[in-house]
Amino acid sequence: MSDLWAALCLVAIIEGLLLFAAPAAWKRTVEQMLALSDEQVRRFGGVILMLGLISLWLVRGS
Repeated sequence: MSDLWAALCLVAIIEGLLLFAAPAAWKRTVEQMLALSDEQVRRFGGVILMLGLISLWLVRGS
């Protein structure tokens, strides 16, 4: 369970770092995503999810 909390904390750190380091770029990205349909955002999320799962499998499997 502590690994889950550690992973969630790392996600928060990475997202916070992006907001801190490049707020204008983050805003532009959000504006572009608002122009996409729900289906396009869902597909993008699915791709990110699969890449994350594969990466986790590769890292934890080694």
